[in-house]
Amino acid sequence: MAITKIHAIKATVSAAVDYICDEEKTDEKLLISSFATSPQTAADDFRFALSHTDAKDPNLAYHLIQSFEPGELTKEEAHEVGKELADRLLQGKHSYVISTHIDKDHIHNHIIFCAADNFKSKKYHDCKSSYYQIREISDQISRERGLIVYDNPKSRSKSFAEWDSDKRSRSWKSQLKKDINASIKESKTYEEFLSLMKAKGYEIKDSEISETAHKYIGFRAPGQERWIRGREKSLGAEYTKERIAERIEKALQTGNKTHKKEPYHPDTIIDTATEKFADGPGLKKWADKENLKLAAKLRSEMAGKGFRSIQDIDEKIDSLHKQATTAKRTTAALDKKKKSMLETLTYARQYSEKRKYVRAYKKSADPDRYYRAHPYDLHLAWGAEDILKSAGLDPEKVSVKALESEYEKLCNDRDATYAEYKKAEAECSELTKYRDNLLLYIGEDPEEREKKEQEKAENREKDTDKYPDWERTRP
Repeated sequence: MAITKIHAIKATVSAAVDYICDEEKTDEKLLISSFATSPQTAADDFRFALSHTDAKDPNLAYHLIQSFEPGELTKEEAHEVGKELADRLLQGKHSYVISTHIDKDHIHNHIIFCAADNFKSKKYHDCKSSYYQIREISDQISRERGLIVYDNPKSRSKSFAEWDSDKRSRSWKSQLKKDINASIKESKTYEEFLSLMKAKGYEIKDSEISETAHKYIGFRAPGQERWIRGREKSLGAEYTKERIAERIEKALQTGNKTHKKEPYHPDTIIDTATEKFADGPGLKKWADKENLKLAAKLRSEMAGKGFRSIQDIDEKIDSLHKQATTAKRTTAALDKKKKSMLETLTYARQYSEKRKYVRAYKKSADPDRYYRAHPYDLHLAWGAEDILKSAGLDPEKVSVKALESEYEKLCNDRDATYAEYKKAEAECSELTKYRDNLLLYIGEDPEEREKKEQEKAENREKDTDKYPDWERTRP
């Protein structure tokens, strides 16, 4: 599970960036990335962005920490997760430097981002809602990558002292949590859980659940000196012995429970192939009449929605699925283009505002003296000039207004495509539910239906593999 913490930087950005970019902590600086800045120029780039905002606000930057359980993922995966968190949270508007530290038993990311927005010069608002947004994004990325996410609210709001303390003693506790979680999944009873934990090498004491027993269960791994108690302050609310027993019971019920969907209609087609209908002509005649009524009702309802058959619904669902998939891919491509363009726009603004210092430096009778008087402005202009040239742009011909106009159009296109994706996805989901309810209504075999759907999905994947470039470039 990823734990996040954020605090403001009010003093020196350079000192904070130097700390997170320590080569001993970052695999000789291999695990360092940045956007719209670099570790060497972050202080100057942040200063430029901040110069366009309210000077009364003391926050220069923010330091976001994202920490993972030991062994939860590799250092490269952790770095990618951190970059994805920064991109989703900041949406390409704030410059940032990210590093992944591997000097502790748990891998953790450090993200330092400018408090000022590069596009509209707005300050990042740090509050409870923005912190929970960070948590939600981090959890969403974890879910997408198959990492553990706990939904218990108590685990989402640790104080810094609790978080820091937990960080220092994370090794034993984290491994214990992982072993407890794994044993819960494999157990059918609380007693079986205790046996599995013992089989993993743990000593266990005070495991009995009763009014006279000790309140907290204790675990000790081989080679561990102190016992770890199963209480909220030590492991969390999910690891008390009572809660462990409840989780085993809940997992068992969930695993055995068949989630049968309720039919859309209170009636179902009557199966007249059974023996009682063969022996009762009158009963069969009645059933046929009822089935005709229900069939007419079904046709009328489907016609009202513009469908003549289940096959028509299937084709529409397939069409909506393709539409949603294409719109989603296009949205992702536009997001990537937005990020790249905003980075270009950031450096174009820097050069546009600071190039007068370069011109004055070239015309100066004493360039060294002029440089000593304006080092910040010159370095900012030279750095922006180099980056624009490396992107194949002529710094003297780049129009900031044209880039701003193009960027705003790109944002509008992205928002429209995203709205199209969400609309198609919602319609597809709603129509799929309606179709499934109709199938239950007419009594079609769910397993056979699932098999057909699986075949369709495989065919779609084959088409995508056959024409990968075409799928990616479709508008």
